[in-house]
Amino acid sequence: MSMSPDLLGGGVELDGAAVDHLQRLLSSWGMLADFCFSDLVLYVLDSHGRYVMANHIRPTTAQTIYHGDIVGEVRDPTQRPLIDNAYRSGAVRRGEIDSAWLGERVRVAAIPVRLGQRTIAVLAREYFSSFRHHPGELEQTYEDVFERFATMIASGLFPFPEENVRLTTMPRVGDGVVLLGPGGLVEYSSPNANSTLSRSGVESVKRGVSLGDLGFDVPALRAGLATGRPGVGEIERPGDVTVAVRILPFLAFSPGEGRDAGERPVITGAVALLRDISDLRLRDRMLLSKDAAISEIHHRVKNNLQTISSLLRLESRRLDEPTARAVIEESVRRIHSISLVHEILSRDSGDDVEFREVLKPLVRMVSEGLVSPEAPIHFEIDGFGGVVSSEVATSLALVVTELLQNAVEHAFPADSPAGRPQPRVRLTLSHDAQYIRIRVADNGVGIDDSIDLGGSGSLGQSIIHALVRDELRGTITFGRGDGSHDVPGTGVEIEVPSRKQWV
Repeated sequence: MSMSPDLLGGGVELDGAAVDHLQRLLSSWGMLADFCFSDLVLYVLDSHGRYVMANHIRPTTAQTIYHGDIVGEVRDPTQRPLIDNAYRSGAVRRGEIDSAWLGERVRVAAIPVRLGQRTIAVLAREYFSSFRHHPGELEQTYEDVFERFATMIASGLFPFPEENVRLTTMPRVGDGVVLLGPGGLVEYSSPNANSTLSRSGVESVKRGVSLGDLGFDVPALRAGLATGRPGVGEIERPGDVTVAVRILPFLAFSPGEGRDAGERPVITGAVALLRDISDLRLRDRMLLSKDAAISEIHHRVKNNLQTISSLLRLESRRLDEPTARAVIEESVRRIHSISLVHEILSRDSGDDVEFREVLKPLVRMVSEGLVSPEAPIHFEIDGFGGVVSSEVATSLALVVTELLQNAVEHAFPADSPAGRPQPRVRLTLSHDAQYIRIRVADNGVGIDDSIDLGGSGSLGQSIIHALVRDELRGTITFGRGDGSHDVPGTGVEIEVPSRKQWV
């Protein structure tokens, strides 16, 4: 199985298990680069016995030594002897090389990436010899943490097979680090971690004391120290403080044993990354509150429209003139089509709607309100219209209501000849990144000269043209429908932007 192009420059064949292992490593190696203050380069052996620089990451805690893109560069074993030695031996190799390319001596720690009993790649830590200063406590602690992970990588214990690190709130090294011993006692806490813990109500961080004893209980930490598995979680603290926590246990084989002996690794401690995400969670709560308010508004609009419809129906019962009652019934259907959009928006978060979900109740409304059981009409909906904004959905609902009503009232007259096909109205939806297209086609009698295609005839025609052309800046086309040669039917195709064009 070839590895994905974003991971390799090409020409390297690895099986699926190796690909998955390397991809999990790349998901976490930003943290590793920050801990060691160095560039990390992933070398993979190709089919010609050369080493491909398959991927590269720069630290956010220090300067990089590679200012250009090196991914895809190829080196032979004589150019990278430490990499070759680490790959062949399966052991970590360290040394310095003179880089004519970079013009300076480069220190290298070549770490074999083990999967089971085999080496599948080499992870190289590379940095300038002259750039390393005398490390303080933080720098020394971070480099010690990196070395523990390097040992785990070379033993096949890292990356963890079950960890998911693709969360947007995942803490990074710069957010705060707490180093813990095998019993969960604090051995070191970075300044940023101290600040986060202080905002969480911890008065002072003391070494030799567990986070739980300090009042900062982390269930994922307890689980990680008990099972040796990584964990993530969020801790809610008083004062609307929320802290994201990532727990990574340190694993090691007992002296004299190892991966070949089949021994289970022991848990030697853990590192906890902390990140104060209070602002993010406050923003989430505000968005949820806003969504709830918008949904409530749509719900109230729907109720108000239904009240208006009920009042109009009551008024129509007092009228004896059939034409006047028909006009009111048409108005009720138009109001109901708008109400349907607000009903869907009141159930869903956001201000967009899948238009196919609007069509289903519209078709049902027209079928139940206008179609006689003695002369049934079959309605079909094909395709998907994608997501449209609420403004577009409301106008399109009115347009489709008018088109369906026109088809029911004019396409299938009572004096149609016997033996005609089953009356049918088909709605076909399609869409792309910018437009939604709706085609309403029937197999009825077709368009005659009495229909004004310019929109200046009936009120329904005027509504259709005003909404499509003027309101939505779209186009409308009339043509043949889904009928036969003798009964051609009518087809109306509408194309409008999925988002309202205000200019």
